[in-house]
Amino acid sequence: MRTINCLFFLIIFINFNLNAQANPLWKEQKVKNYLPHMTVPEVKALLTKSDMVIIPVGALEQHGDHLPIGTDFISGVERCKLIAQERDILVCPVLMAGQSPYHLGFEGSITLSAETIVKVHLETVESLIKHGFKRFIFMNSHGGNRAITTYLVDQINQTTSAVAVDLADAMKPFLESVPKEKQTVLDRHAGTSETSNSLYLMPNLVQLDKAFASKLTLPEHLRNMVPLVVKNDPTATMLFLAEGLKAEETGKKTSSAEMSVTGVWGERDPRESTAKRGEDDTRSLVNATVKFIDKWNELIKI
Repeated sequence: MRTINCLFFLIIFINFNLNAQANPLWKEQKVKNYLPHMTVPEVKALLTKSDMVIIPVGALEQHGDHLPIGTDFISGVERCKLIAQERDILVCPVLMAGQSPYHLGFEGSITLSAETIVKVHLETVESLIKHGFKRFIFMNSHGGNRAITTYLVDQINQTTSAVAVDLADAMKPFLESVPKEKQTVLDRHAGTSETSNSLYLMPNLVQLDKAFASKLTLPEHLRNMVPLVVKNDPTATMLFLAEGLKAEETGKKTSSAEMSVTGVWGERDPRESTAKRGEDDTRSLVNATVKFIDKWNELIKI
């Protein structure tokens, strides 16, 4: 009788589990070398092959009406994942938000102080050093983090036993020259470059039907610089970026909400974006990064 009861409850248990439904929103697939997906044994196994980590530094900020607020974070993570399929390197995202005070005029944008961003990443590196990781690559996927990433890399090199590099500088010698189409209008934040990348990296999050060309409201002296900026004049571009896209509190009248109805910083129609352009840009970055990793690995064996 006891055996029959045990079998009865076992059948009920099996049927219950067979009939149970998984989370209908869960679509994610396990990605090799992506820390949030890994188990402890998998991290240990990776450490026998590599002591290198790549950390994307992104942002949570408005990207017009057609791109997600997480564009910078997602694009950084996805590109790091692609790199980690080519070479054994740990992908370790730790912060979604970055420094974005000039986007706070649009709902959903989040900004963190430079001090917070540096502190979180320094403590992340210190944790990973304890496990045996020694080399760190920082992929900055948000222009507003550029100075922070530079400082962060220097602090790691100055204060820890690890060695860190900024990917933008590290991959530069390995980037292949790709012909670029001639620009005729300003085309920056949430413009055709970011939209093309998003069409390739996160296609189901792009709502291209909601994009349209906008007219920017710029202070007169910045408006006068635009033709030179479009032609990539180095001095005009440096001064334009030094003053443009700054927090409302600065009084420069260049926060995204003060310059643009949609938040797009440009006047080219984002609907001209293509997934092919995004794929080409991503492949170029991934290939250059892989070549840098190979060179770094080669040099530490000399």
